[in-house]
Amino acid sequence: MIHGWSALGGLTMPGWEDELERWLMPFLDRLGHKTRQRMCPLYVAGLIGPGDRKSVQPMAERLATSNYDQLHHFIADGVWDATPLETELLNQADRLVGGSDAVLVIDDTSLPKKGERSVGVAAQYASALGKTANCQTLVSLTLARGEVPVMVALRLFLPDSWTSDMSRLKRARVPVEHRTPRSKPEIALAEIDRAMAANVRFGCVLADAGYGLSAPFRQGLTERG
Repeated sequence: MIHGWSALGGLTMPGWEDELERWLMPFLDRLGHKTRQRMCPLYVAGLIGPGDRKSVQPMAERLATSNYDQLHHFIADGVWDATPLETELLNQADRLVGGSDAVLVIDDTSLPKKGERSVGVAAQYASALGKTANCQTLVSLTLARGEVPVMVALRLFLPDSWTSDMSRLKRARVPVEHRTPRSKPEIALAEIDRAMAANVRFGCVLADAGYGLSAPFRQGLTERG
């Protein structure tokens, strides 16, 4: 666990940064690596702090830290298992809004993007634009209760133009276990299973007609109670 950021460049601790560090503590414990534990709060502070440019170098300059190389390594070269962090996210979401009156919302999120090499980019419906366009599409799960939503999962959908082209998958370094075609409803059911395995509490699942038209999806919800 980290005990302050002063060792990372003499930073002071305004209220919001102090609060951010306390909020991040459960996630930092899951990182397990001391350098990652130090770099993670700096990177998050850079993302949500002032300034328009969110690449590593300008963020490091704004944060007045001399650890640019370590911060860059944390983003560009650091490799770790995301599972412990994702599990902690489910735990924290359940603590905040979980309960029998909570709902799990399934939806699509699109990221407009041009080019052919970014994983999953294809001409498909882009909800952010309200039309078909080049974009990445992700299946999202949000745990919500009352008026408070907490995003708990975001999984990239690979269209047929990707899963049918093995050389393209290899060139983009898509992990072998993610090269098999999966529909959005299949991805959603797998994420529901992950939430249930983490004992996340919710009373029902909500989704739009794109998922509701899928009989296997509806049957999968019935099988899971």
